[in-house]
Amino acid sequence: MTDFTVRRARTSDVPRIIDVVEPFVSRRILLGKERVDLYGAIQEFRVAEDAEGRVIGAGALHVIWEDLGEVRTLAVAEEWLGRGVGRALLDALEHDARELGLSRLFCLTFEVGFFGRNGFEDMGEETVDPEVYAELVRSHDEGVAEFLDLARVKQNTLGNTRMLKRL
Repeated sequence: MTDFTVRRARTSDVPRIIDVVEPFVSRRILLGKERVDLYGAIQEFRVAEDAEGRVIGAGALHVIWEDLGEVRTLAVAEEWLGRGVGRALLDALEHDARELGLSRLFCLTFEVGFFGRNGFEDMGEETVDPEVYAELVRSHDEGVAEFLDLARVKQNTLGNTRMLKRL
């Protein structure tokens, strides 16, 4: 029996998502997001909440290409780490990805162990077809730049591992 549930995020969850994510941002484990960007992307988020309805974790699925999505901003409140919250959020995001017709999920992470236990593998030098690359490189989205391993994002991603899971 779990003592938390996972659901789609609502705009009213944004302040608590920030509270959950901030400790990881301050330790440079996650990149910070502006409040306005969180509101603009709220439909991409799932949250975990405890029995009292408090948000204890969050994660987002961002579509990058016809078959590719990115797991973003996956974070769990420190007192809930190791209790299956991250795994439950990731399961929900994978379910969303399948519903959207995606067959691959990307993440850029320091949490290699967690993602590795959940089926992600180091991408290494994997790239996409030249025609797809030409389309993706036009994007202003930093996640796309991270996926493509573009030089302009290197300063923000040092030490992170690019990982991929086939659904």
